[in-house]
Amino acid sequence: MGASIQPTARTPLPARVYRQLALGGFQSGAELARQLGVSRTAIWKSVVSLRGLGVSVHAVRNRGYRLPLLCEPLDAAKIRASMPEETRARLRRLDTLWALPSTNAALLERTDLPLGHSDVLTAEHQSAGRGRRGRVWLAPPGGAICLSLSWNFAQLPRDLGALGLAVGVCALRALRACGAQGVRLKWPNDLVLEQGKLGGILIEMRAESGGPAYVVIGVGINVALAAALRSQIAATGTQAADLAAAGVEPGPRNALIAALVRDIISGLLVFELEGLKPFAEEWQRSDALRGRSISVLGAEQSTRGIARGIDGNGALVLETADGLKRLISGEVSVRPDR
Repeated sequence: MGASIQPTARTPLPARVYRQLALGGFQSGAELARQLGVSRTAIWKSVVSLRGLGVSVHAVRNRGYRLPLLCEPLDAAKIRASMPEETRARLRRLDTLWALPSTNAALLERTDLPLGHSDVLTAEHQSAGRGRRGRVWLAPPGGAICLSLSWNFAQLPRDLGALGLAVGVCALRALRACGAQGVRLKWPNDLVLEQGKLGGILIEMRAESGGPAYVVIGVGINVALAAALRSQIAATGTQAADLAAAGVEPGPRNALIAALVRDIISGLLVFELEGLKPFAEEWQRSDALRGRSISVLGAEQSTRGIARGIDGNGALVLETADGLKRLISGEVSVRPDR
């Protein structure tokens, strides 16, 4: 069984304060101190700590503290309860933590996962969360979903390099099932809205030639971004969007995590047998780049052209002045329409 964030003496005080504030409304420092059995100074220091992690906390004299953007705290029991039985049967462990360096890195350290089962790890905050190409993933407590899921393939599956595309389709299914509108897929591993990047997928693996392949699938999704964090992300060159822009209330994160785990595990079982093919048509229908003029930055050069979807192996098909080219990796930027 997993461990959820519970307000105990062993839980970091900022986590316990956050959990109380997530109940909604203003709560005075004195009342928080009484509820948590600490001093008002300790409450104030915890609020400072939360703000340092990127949480927007309002403070009003004679009223107390409140969270302007309410999100349900992570809870392993609620996540499990929202899953169908066939998904729960595939879980070995489900853990929800307050903070750690990286959910992906933590799962990569494990070596004993049985075939056909999964470990799932989520955290409110990552101090070293990673995106593609080593980028930092900025995600304050309550503001995002930081989810990692591990899986052992008995043998290296065909189309393994396209696993991120299949997982993108699975994530899209889960988001749509939870009411998200306008979400599309951007090659190779992004979930996007018209307003900007909603989330991303990072897949890391450990494999032996001809033997089992252990993969860790990281999914990061922006749930509710405060204006200050949007500006901070924009300074890195990325326009960010959150679930509110997709028409989804930011509160029920646990149900969304359950949907993501359900659809990803279901997709892994299919991918292991059939590769990318069962996902390809759905991916093509949700392609955010098709028909657009783009640049793809590779390891040594940049290639420009018109995006024409993906091929059967998941490579990006690019129509260039020299004909069609197929790219298996790269950083995509959309060129302005002339």
